[in-house]
Amino acid sequence: MLKLKYLFNNEDLAEMLVRNWECDGPSPDMFTTYRISSSATYSFQLNGKTQFLRFAPTSEKYLENLLAELDFISYLRSKEYGALEAVGSKDRKELMEVQTPWGDYYASVFNQVPGIPISETDLNNHIIFTYGKSLGKLHRLSSEYHPLQSERWPYCDVLTSIESILMDLPHETLALKETKLLQEYFKSIPRSKSNFGLIHYDFEYDNVFYDAQSQSCYVIDFDDAMYHWYVMDIERTLDSLQDCILPELFQEKKECFLDGYRTEFEIQDDMMALLPAFKRFADLYGYVRILKSTEDQWNHEPEWLVGLRGRLMEALKNKSRYFGMDL
Repeated sequence: MLKLKYLFNNEDLAEMLVRNWECDGPSPDMFTTYRISSSATYSFQLNGKTQFLRFAPTSEKYLENLLAELDFISYLRSKEYGALEAVGSKDRKELMEVQTPWGDYYASVFNQVPGIPISETDLNNHIIFTYGKSLGKLHRLSSEYHPLQSERWPYCDVLTSIESILMDLPHETLALKETKLLQEYFKSIPRSKSNFGLIHYDFEYDNVFYDAQSQSCYVIDFDDAMYHWYVMDIERTLDSLQDCILPELFQEKKECFLDGYRTEFEIQDDMMALLPAFKRFADLYGYVRILKSTEDQWNHEPEWLVGLRGRLMEALKNKSRYFGMDL
């Protein structure tokens, strides 16, 4: 998540950045939708088709990670996987570094994928099965992937970064203890081509689209990809599904999702038993990202920001409830 000061709608900035790509002239359809989380994303039109500008301050991103993300997306598409497509700029670059009055930004553009978000479907068994199949295929392809140049960071670098941040926050002793617990715990988990590789990390229902015409899924937002055990993706996906599936139906949908996954890639039972530990990693990672994003505060904040800050403070409590407990 970006720092709160970057969450304000800034169409002037978006317009400066998007001019590095081909686009239709100013119209009511320009920037009709936007979303800001770990990056800002604004919609615009080219020849009547929707594209998305994604950008973030260079201070908030690692260049190596962004280049590696684009390389992985290109690889997936070469294998006919339903991943979003990056669009070259006027300079034929998929990633631009641009100087603006608001600072230096990294920017990319992607074509809109077919379909609707999984969360907007009726979540029937066929769709859930296809959703699982899509993740299984992603992991199968990942297990065969060898980066050409840049590499995404691994989970251990994420934990090292978390530790570095927490070392400067003396009151976060419990979060620091949790970090060290996870560092030691993950050292004991075996890694192999069949259980460890580059994962999406954010394979949640709003980042996966179901296309009824092709009866297949299309995946967006690889911004959080990292090297981790594949079950980390399964944990994140199942955790998100609990937000939109009735508790009494969840077990059935979970098995349906896993059945779809298994048509493409094997799940090791001993790895599934580690889901609680992967949930702890996600909670810690999310906790520290919130800490970083909310460290600045201003007088007379707008109402939406006050409300968001309140929800984030509640999220901090929820994510930290198991910190320091034995794994």
